[in-house]
Amino acid sequence: MDIEPRLLRAFAAVADELHFTRAAARLYVAQQALSRDVRRLERELGAVLFVRSTRRVTLTADGERLLPYARTVLAAHDELRAAFAAAARPLLVDLNSEGMVSGRILARARELAPECELMARFESGLTGAAAEIVAGRLDVSFGRFAGLEGPVRALLSHRIVRYEPLGVVLPHDHPLAARERVPLDALAGETVYAGAGNPRTLEWTDLARHLFTGRGIALAPPAPVAVGVEEFRRVMAKTRNPVLAVVDFPAVAGTVMRPIVDPVPLSPLSMVWRRGMRHPGVDALHAAVDELGAREGWLEREASEWLPDCDIALMCDNN
Repeated sequence: MDIEPRLLRAFAAVADELHFTRAAARLYVAQQALSRDVRRLERELGAVLFVRSTRRVTLTADGERLLPYARTVLAAHDELRAAFAAAARPLLVDLNSEGMVSGRILARARELAPECELMARFESGLTGAAAEIVAGRLDVSFGRFAGLEGPVRALLSHRIVRYEPLGVVLPHDHPLAARERVPLDALAGETVYAGAGNPRTLEWTDLARHLFTGRGIALAPPAPVAVGVEEFRRVMAKTRNPVLAVVDFPAVAGTVMRPIVDPVPLSPLSMVWRRGMRHPGVDALHAAVDELGAREGWLEREASEWLPDCDIALMCDNN
């Protein structure tokens, strides 16, 4: 038979304390739950382990016989858990691009859990990263969760980290570059690049389609995928198309970033990981998000700011 270590741990605690209330406090569980686990162990073994009265608890002969075996099993279990906790494998974290808010989250998580190895990866797009997470080749990524296909989302967990305002990256001599902010209506007639043709960034192109539809803004056709800042700068100088990006996008020589306003469009940034995965590094990332987000108001937004309807629906489903 397979006996859960939790049941043996409940039995051993009561055997040590000979008192259900003290044993429950020692294990940080409710006394009712502890009693239930002991009764279940007794049923599985077909033996009575304790004699209970209003004044005292004592071990039966079967309880005395089980106790050394239970302690041996629990010691081995604790040794196994400690061995893997001490040598936890590296957590592979996709940051999408250097210089983004995900990098700040990773840096803080490393400070909070210096015993963990959190390794950065740059997959450039949540669609591509999600496939790597599902396949077990990556652990955590950041991006727009609503832009993933439903069957992929079903295999993943996520939490909203931040509502990121959007802007456009413009050549420094573009007519709109003279403005401090670019009204969304001012982009009418422009052709804006948003990753079309890149299979790893489908969620970003989908966001752009939602934003551009009905506003006279054309989605730029597929262009060669630029890897690295210098290649991005070169391709942008050649096409001269504005590029849709978050306002925190790293600076690129020869370009300017201008926030979009009236309304301010937002991209919901989620932290995404494989459903059911446990790792101390993931706990550290959550703690980093909690700390930075609370201090900087990452989840605050105005009613007038724009979000795609599908993203709003997904957030409502999760509440």
